[in-house]
Amino acid sequence: MIEILKPEIQSFIYEKTGSDSSKLAFQKNPFPEVDFKIILNQIEARTKSKDKLPTWFATNNIIYPSKISVEQTSSEITANYKSEIISGENLIDLTGGFGVDDYYFSKKVNNVIHCEINSELSQIVNHNNLQLNRINIECIAGDSSEILEKLDRKFDWIYIDPSRRNESKGKVFMLKDCLPNVSDLQNFYFNFSNNILIKTAPILDISAGLSELKNVKKIHIVAVENEVKELIWEIEKDFEDELLLKTVNFTKKNNHVWEFKLVNNEFCNYSLPKKYIYEPNSAVMKSGGFYAIANNYSLNKLHQFSHLYTAETLIDFPGRIFQVEKIINYSKKDMNANFTNKKSNITTRNFPETVENIRKKWKIKEGGNDYCFFTTDINNNKIVLICTKIKI
Repeated sequence: MIEILKPEIQSFIYEKTGSDSSKLAFQKNPFPEVDFKIILNQIEARTKSKDKLPTWFATNNIIYPSKISVEQTSSEITANYKSEIISGENLIDLTGGFGVDDYYFSKKVNNVIHCEINSELSQIVNHNNLQLNRINIECIAGDSSEILEKLDRKFDWIYIDPSRRNESKGKVFMLKDCLPNVSDLQNFYFNFSNNILIKTAPILDISAGLSELKNVKKIHIVAVENEVKELIWEIEKDFEDELLLKTVNFTKKNNHVWEFKLVNNEFCNYSLPKKYIYEPNSAVMKSGGFYAIANNYSLNKLHQFSHLYTAETLIDFPGRIFQVEKIINYSKKDMNANFTNKKSNITTRNFPETVENIRKKWKIKEGGNDYCFFTTDINNNKIVLICTKIKI
């Protein structure tokens, strides 16, 4: 990979960043001494890093792994968030990958060890760390469990981002189907640290994760622009107290943070729609805190399964807020009277039809200023809430 650091090749990569690599592939390779596929991969990966990894994008002589590795790595936003969780002197990352998380961990602790089973990727990360001036990260290639045993010392934190085995694709996502198998190795890891931080994909069901892990202290559900990106499991040896769930949604305008304790047999109040409708963001929805958020913000729920909330007062809320302009029954008469040749933004919550079917059936075009919720109320009636969005 060292050949791609030649100034003329780096200049070509920078110049072609953002270009269509499939079209570039038909051009003659201006550097026949290097496989053109390697250069094209650098162009693709650097292009993908522009918004996700601006620090890497802005740094000279960065070597990128495959574009898939760039797609799968943490963004700088989520990596920085994880670094705020840890503290102490040292951390070992058992699944180092492209090293984005470790870059931010190295700003919070004095020493970071980056373990990576792929020796070529380990070398790439070591090179990049020097370009990024992160001299307190040590890269070790090899099996992470063997590295732990060989080092044989205590760390303030162990960090793990397990990946799904190829043969597990299509199955229900379970931690036991990942490498490393953290559910089986948890006791082994506690020999080397009292604190473990595990990153999982948002597809993992929280209750399933809790059935496989013990001593979970806190679960962080992290979203960016209302898309859940990561679940972060904070584990402490011998922890047996109440579990805390924290939801975070990073947006360009503001960041919403909300946390609650996981309580069984919780309930909340229900009512018909009032003046305002509150729709939780994706991180809150993933948390499953449907009763907790109603009680926390003194809101009523429209229906047990609708996950829409209502109140007569306007409050700050981790999600979108709407003012109800009109409530209609989901009937042919009312739909024809209110949606003929109309544009609307449509959301369904606990409703038997899809947005696509509703648009086709009633000839509703996308867009406009109306936000319409097709849902079910406390009396099990199918209703449509015609709203305007509140901008806060």
